[in-house]
Amino acid sequence: MAEEPLSLKEAEMVEITTVLDNTCDMLLPSGAGVRRVNLGPRFGAKVLRAEHGFAAVVKVSGAGGAESLLFDAGLSRDGLMHNLDVLELKPAEMHAIALSHGHADHTNGLAGMVRRLGGRRMPLLLHPDALLERKVVLPDGHETRLPPPDARVLRHDGVELIEERGPSYLLGNLVMITGQIHRTTDFETGFPLHFAKVGKAWKPDPYIHDDQALVVNVRGKGLVVLTGCGHAGVINTVRQAQILSGVERVHAIIGGFHLSGPLFEPAVAPTVAALRALAPAMIVPAHCTGWRATHLIAREFPEAFVQNSVGTRFVFSAAA
Repeated sequence: MAEEPLSLKEAEMVEITTVLDNTCDMLLPSGAGVRRVNLGPRFGAKVLRAEHGFAAVVKVSGAGGAESLLFDAGLSRDGLMHNLDVLELKPAEMHAIALSHGHADHTNGLAGMVRRLGGRRMPLLLHPDALLERKVVLPDGHETRLPPPDARVLRHDGVELIEERGPSYLLGNLVMITGQIHRTTDFETGFPLHFAKVGKAWKPDPYIHDDQALVVNVRGKGLVVLTGCGHAGVINTVRQAQILSGVERVHAIIGGFHLSGPLFEPAVAPTVAALRALAPAMIVPAHCTGWRATHLIAREFPEAFVQNSVGTRFVFSAAA
């Protein structure tokens, strides 16, 4: 008898903790499903860091108990571990690492994580293109290099690289990583200044095919979608999550939407219009979403919008 294909199981609860993001605001209030860092009696004794990067810890609970993974690792070599320590989140208790894509602001912190694990074998899931060397070439000719994770070093230090172009299922099929995302909208057109080194030649790489998202289906509420940068477009990403999971209802969208700057701002209005049709209960734009897009989302979704900040924990529990 042929095995049934893998599918996304319903979770009883998912907790997503922002470990690294571009901003840290210690005065933001908590709310329903949103738990901010407690300043405590010794304000300033343990200081969280913000940086241009993204990382989150995802803890998901089902019938078999609770397990957690790391989604992205931030930009600096020590920022991830510093914030994990402040938040008292232990790498030894995590079961896997998943990368949204291979850019340095999502991967450089892996070095500190691997050192802390001390040779313990850890699976790391990524799209094969995440290992390509990349660069951004500005119209004036200036270049910004985007070094990928060093696969050789990671393997040497005990990391088990799992390269997958399609969807993958982790933590007892309670977490789905979308894999390569299909482009279905006419306004999420990619990054025209982006190049990848294939063999010895630099080639245009506007679609950044390694971009992928994390998805959890919370019982009675629907999908919680977590993006890194959302280079594939947040609407393309959510549509892919709906198709792969077979679940239409979207409860929350969290992460970078990559709508910052003149190249991407033309997509802000149609993105917001498409988000309105999805009608999520919570929208948390982060990292590379950009000022204009974030403020428009806040204005158009006053009940759903939540400002992100390093240390914030989002808790989604199954409907009673």
